[in-house]
Amino acid sequence: MKNAKTIGVISIKGGVGKTTVVSNLASSLANQFGKRVLVVDGNISAPNLGLHLGILNSQNTLHDVLFNNVPVWKAVRKSEYGFDVITGSLLPKKSQTRVNPYKLHNRLSDIKKEYDYVIIDSSPNLNEEMLSTMIASDELLVVTSPDYPTLSCTMHAVKVAKERKTPIRGLVLNKVRDKSFELSVSDIENATGIPVLSVINDDVRVLEALSKTAPASSYFPDKDFSIAYNMLASKISGEEYKDTRLLPRFLGIFKR
Repeated sequence: MKNAKTIGVISIKGGVGKTTVVSNLASSLANQFGKRVLVVDGNISAPNLGLHLGILNSQNTLHDVLFNNVPVWKAVRKSEYGFDVITGSLLPKKSQTRVNPYKLHNRLSDIKKEYDYVIIDSSPNLNEEMLSTMIASDELLVVTSPDYPTLSCTMHAVKVAKERKTPIRGLVLNKVRDKSFELSVSDIENATGIPVLSVINDDVRVLEALSKTAPASSYFPDKDFSIAYNMLASKISGEEYKDTRLLPRFLGIFKR
């Protein structure tokens, strides 16, 4: 049995929807493509993945694993959305935020054979926590949004990842509103030198799903943003996904 491919999801600017991308990508991989998926909250100092999924009281967390209290398998929780989760302690002790950046990689190696994909939700800060995610990952996704401040941060994140020699699979362009003042896909690709794998439109229903502690792609499976996550999961897994919506099919015929 092969080890899971480990994907680190990073950004160095808060508010771009990184954790939302993590939970929705996991849901799409698990439910659309039947993959065994483990999601890990690698945001050691301020974990909130559990809040996105309604998992608030884990008996064991990633903090317990990293600070030598329990083996990694004891921290795994099953979510109701088809994938497994290792959450962080919502109120970690100060002593539990000083991270040895190699420990996450070492601990996850004990469980990777149980999964097809391990997805790590990184800290949004350029610190030892993000370095920990980079070391533990086989490849990275960088989440960005179509504005200049975020692009600047994204370019910095790409630079750091290249210096660490962790391959970048691509960018996820999130919270797109289709306004003329937004940066285009080509603008962002030209500035970063990294391909945009997915464009996900901003939609208030993503926040509605979050209020229900559910991935939006599970709560609203037929909406455009859910289809975008399924198409992203298709690219990650290398498996075919057919977009059954009428308008994209019509536009594709028109373009041909």
